[in-house]
Amino acid sequence: MPSPSSDAACGICQKLALSKLAPVFENELWHVRPIDAPSGVPGWMMMVARRHVAGPAHFDEREVASFGPTWCHLQRVLLEVTGALRIYTAAMGESSPHFHGHLVPRFAEMPKEAKGWAVFDLERAAKAGEVMSDEAEVTRLTEAFRAALVKSPPLAP
Repeated sequence: MPSPSSDAACGICQKLALSKLAPVFENELWHVRPIDAPSGVPGWMMMVARRHVAGPAHFDEREVASFGPTWCHLQRVLLEVTGALRIYTAAMGESSPHFHGHLVPRFAEMPKEAKGWAVFDLERAAKAGEVMSDEAEVTRLTEAFRAALVKSPPLAP
C-alpha cells in the first residue's frame, strides 16, 4: 500500500504517518480508523482521504467515484456491527484542511442522552473526562468492524 501524502503542517497527515493504531480498512484512496481514545461513543470511526485534500470539492475523479459507495458501505456495515439505531455522519474540515469524515453510532442509550449535533460534542467530553466509554466495548466493536470489512470490503476504487 503506498504511503499517504504527508504535509508536515497537517495534523491528519502526521497522525496517519505516525499512528501505531491499525486501520480497520485501507485502500489506495481511504483510510478508516477508530477515533483516538478516549472515545465518547464505542464504534466511532473516521474515514480519511489518504491524499492531502481539503474536501469533496477538491476530490479527483477516482475519489469522487469511490466516495459515495465507500461511505454508504461503511455506514451499512457499522450499523450491522454495532446494532445502533443509526449512524450519524459529519465532515466539517474546520480543525484540519485534510478530508476526514466521522461515522458515529447513535444507540438507544447515549452518554448525556446526546442526540443530533450533541453527539459530536461527546468526543470533547470524553477527552475532558466528562464521559467514559467502556474500553472493552470500543475494542470489541473496532475488531468486529475490521472483521466485517475484511469479509465484505467496499468496492475497489
